[in-house]
Amino acid sequence: MAQVQLLYVDGSVEKVDKESAEALQALRQTTALLTAAALHQQFDGIRLGDNQATDDGFFIDSDKDEAQVSADELEAVAAIVKSFGKDKAKVEFESADLTAAKALYPNDQFQQELFEDNAQNGKVPLFKVGDFATIASGAVLNYVDVVKNFELLSVAGAYWKGMSSNDMLQRIYGTVFFKKDDLEADLVRRQEAKEHDHRVIGNDLDLFFVDPKVGAGLPYWMPNGATIRRTIERYIIDKEVANGYNHVYTPILMNLNEYKTSGHWQHYREDMFPPMDMGDGELLELRPMNCPSHIQVYKHHIRSYRELPLRIAELGMMHRYEKSGALSGLQRVREMTLNDGHTFVTPDQIEDEFKSILDLMINVYHDFDIDDYTFRLSYRDPKNTDKYFDDDEMWNNAQTMLKKAMDDMNLNYVEAEGEAAFYGPKLDVQTKTALGNEETLSTIQLDFMLPKQFDLHYVGEDGKDHRPIMIHRGVISTMERFTAYLTEMYKGAFPTWLAPKQVQIIPVREDTHAEYADQVRNELAAAGIRATVDHRNEKMGYKIREAQTHKVPYTLVVGDSEVENNGVTVRKYGEQDQISKSKSDFISEILADLATYSRTK
Repeated sequence: MAQVQLLYVDGSVEKVDKESAEALQALRQTTALLTAAALHQQFDGIRLGDNQATDDGFFIDSDKDEAQVSADELEAVAAIVKSFGKDKAKVEFESADLTAAKALYPNDQFQQELFEDNAQNGKVPLFKVGDFATIASGAVLNYVDVVKNFELLSVAGAYWKGMSSNDMLQRIYGTVFFKKDDLEADLVRRQEAKEHDHRVIGNDLDLFFVDPKVGAGLPYWMPNGATIRRTIERYIIDKEVANGYNHVYTPILMNLNEYKTSGHWQHYREDMFPPMDMGDGELLELRPMNCPSHIQVYKHHIRSYRELPLRIAELGMMHRYEKSGALSGLQRVREMTLNDGHTFVTPDQIEDEFKSILDLMINVYHDFDIDDYTFRLSYRDPKNTDKYFDDDEMWNNAQTMLKKAMDDMNLNYVEAEGEAAFYGPKLDVQTKTALGNEETLSTIQLDFMLPKQFDLHYVGEDGKDHRPIMIHRGVISTMERFTAYLTEMYKGAFPTWLAPKQVQIIPVREDTHAEYADQVRNELAAAGIRATVDHRNEKMGYKIREAQTHKVPYTLVVGDSEVENNGVTVRKYGEQDQISKSKSDFISEILADLATYSRTK
């Protein structure tokens, strides 16, 4: 098997198999280094930040006084990278004095800072390519003639060191492989991913936007996106109310002491925003979790065993202190609204309530046409019980109940010892996103700890106080993440019941058919159908193509024949055929579509 020679950050070298993961990672780091060198050569006065290999390619950060590096300039940069290989350039290691290293780039504050951050005993580890040198990061290939099959993909903004308080730099992304076939396959995969990417689709369909200038990780929902979200919210609230949940509204602020009682402050402080000092000794905290709020609802009255299970649910807004570098569209945000619910049960109600929640989840998945998911039961580690809530009997009984419930429902599942939270066993529903990544769609979590922490009770049949068990459950995650998931799953072609615009009506001629088009729209709106009329002064063919581009489920064309026959000509998204129907038949058709959640099976 062919080998390549790796150069490490301490100057040592080692030969590894060319097919190994280490070799590919070194190839990515080498290409990032060469791209940084090419940028340095191509643009006078450019300042260079990090250049790093990633699990999916590599990136280089840069900054210029004038316009930043544009996508149009990447081809010229790539040509310089290729020239290094043709010239048989070699990467060399040098341990340089800090003072000498800083003198290399006296006007580049980012390189200066990198040198200072990485200096040890006054020495800085450098990788050099020709007259370019920068911080040694990761292993690289000693010889760069293998850097042939790569592509510089795109440019984007990125904060220096991932902190929004720092300068915004220009980030260039790239991908590279040893074999040309692997590169071509990767580019095809990336194109497919782009077609599914909720950020791209969200921009094309005007669903949402995020503007770092007004708040990174804080999405603004445009009317189209807000319509999708509102439809999801109404759906899940109606489902939960029908399943016995009491929906509530609770504040997004709470006294910090409550989060100390719950343990969130001790365990999740890094993910919480700083407390707000109200000036009188009161510290208020933006909530990172809804459970303490729902506990307050439970505690507000004396509870009887007759009230249990008591189901409390909310579309609860939460805030998480996410770093800028981790933010991504609607998937990773700083403000989110969770479809949250908590059930308070007696010990002997655990199994039935668990089944009830799981039935609800499966029913919801069916309505959204989600069928690719798996179940994972997470238990405590039997060999290390000290790190879990101390109640062996409760743990054993709860885990036995959950397993029995899954078996009774004939559901396949994976058992994962040691994956439980420290306060109780759980079930996670895992799904594959449209891009092939695995994520948790839903969860059911038993909690023995919080009822004890908050001293919760119910009056039992014997007239004595008993401790309830709390079940946390999220059916469809946050509105942000679930909308992103659906956008990618449907590739923006939302089923009729979810589509922000369900019908687009196009008059053949504005002067003679506009009034009838408005009449059709009004009748559809009266039936609860989201419809608009395209009154723009554009050709009919252009309007039809645009309706298809925006993935509107139904396009109606109305002209002389439709006016005369009180009908419409219907074209469904993705189909070429146009069918003439009476207005009443079309309304019946679309209402049936909505009633079945646009399912065909």
